[in-house]
Amino acid sequence: MPIIDKFLLFKFLKFCTVGLSGMAIDFGATCILKERVKINRYIANACGFVSAATSNYLLNRVWTFESYNRHIAAEYGSFFAIAVIGLGINTLVIWILSGKIKLNFYVAKLIATAIVTLWNFGMNFFFTFSKIQLLTLNTS
Repeated sequence: MPIIDKFLLFKFLKFCTVGLSGMAIDFGATCILKERVKINRYIANACGFVSAATSNYLLNRVWTFESYNRHIAAEYGSFFAIAVIGLGINTLVIWILSGKIKLNFYVAKLIATAIVTLWNFGMNFFFTFSKIQLLTLNTS
């Protein structure tokens, strides 16, 4: 296996590990808001997703991508923008699978989470935490 593939695989595994903690936050918040507080499923889903995205940024910055970017607000903004697009993808998949196909809401959410994990990793690896972007920001 070429070194770039090992590097990418290692980063992806770390990203997925962080994602598991985010998934626990996401599902926990969604379940509490939807089942106990009786908030609309899509609003509960958005709240869970945003909470997880914030936690994931912090853990991925420190552990997965080992970022030392001084422009934390810009980096967080990029990470969060990708997460918001991911939220749109997540919500669309849940809407299709749960609302239209009538799949169980939590099964639909699990499938949506898997799809969005691939989206988030790719965009953050090649954009948010890219060494090329870091070089560009540091010369500004």
